[in-house]
Amino acid sequence: MTDAEFDILDELYFVTSFTDLSQKTGFAPALLERHLRPLLEQGLVRSFWPDPDTELAYEESSFGAIVRDSYFLASKEGLLQHNSR
Repeated sequence: MTDAEFDILDELYFVTSFTDLSQKTGFAPALLERHLRPLLEQGLVRSFWPDPDTELAYEESSFGAIVRDSYFLASKEGLLQHNSR
């Protein structure tokens, strides 16, 4: 896990919007998108769209179109990896 991925997981103990996550981590939106992809692909982060209560499975083809309107939460596996570092 990279330092950036660790920082992202650190903010995802609760459902968090993309905008709030960008502000809390200090990552520009494009950079945050780049770091979220592998976390989602590995199942370490769950995504929600169009609201924080509707989980949406990660799909590479649609991710870019909806990522900035999505919400995120660390998965159980993501929290375990985050806390074991």
